[in-house]
Amino acid sequence: MDQTEATRRGELLKLWAAPGTNVEIVTVQEGPASIESMYEEYLSIPPVAKIMYQLEQEGYDAAILGCAGDPGLDAFREITSNMLVVGPAASSFHAAAMLGHQFTLLTVADSMIGSSHELVAKSGLTDKLASVRAVNIPVLELAVNREATLEKLVRIGRDAIEKDRADVLVLGCMSMGFLNVAEEMQEALGIPVVNPAKIALKMTEALVSIELVHSKKAYALPPKLASGKVKSLNELLISRS
Repeated sequence: MDQTEATRRGELLKLWAAPGTNVEIVTVQEGPASIESMYEEYLSIPPVAKIMYQLEQEGYDAAILGCAGDPGLDAFREITSNMLVVGPAASSFHAAAMLGHQFTLLTVADSMIGSSHELVAKSGLTDKLASVRAVNIPVLELAVNREATLEKLVRIGRDAIEKDRADVLVLGCMSMGFLNVAEEMQEALGIPVVNPAKIALKMTEALVSIELVHSKKAYALPPKLASGKVKSLNELLISRS
């Protein structure tokens, strides 16, 4: 993500945030240009892990992943104890499950449909999933023609309602979320449309305000770190040359 887009997203988050919430966008120096495959998800995890670890040391209350596939969420929760880590996908699925009987997830490409089903299953909400439908617009092209993207999202959303009996839609990509189209889709379709960027922010604010952090029973600190055998994340990676 270039700095211009990062700044734009940061301004949107500040606009959505409650009074008293300070929001910062943190970018990595290396990683995939966009995430449209599981391989790209895995490529994105190591540099973000280092940042997550550092942010906790600096005293941040919470961090939200920048991808609605929640890449590395469980790993990031393992290496943090006092800083809440929130995944946009998990937040969106649980919100959708509270808003209706069945939701459709709108993902980026046909190649991501299978992994999207697995992501919903991991959240424990498969019985709430009506379908996964692909927009088939590359992530980096979603904002090129906002009106065309919105029109296609509405058309696919209408198919999900009529053919899959969906009563809630979830935007399955943060670039869709930051396109800020959910409200327009709701007006056109008459059902709730969950924006992963906005719901992750509001979920994070709620959990921080009531002092809840992910369970360390569920996401235990890696044993080598917990025992003191290594002092940092860097020591967990062995390099043989």
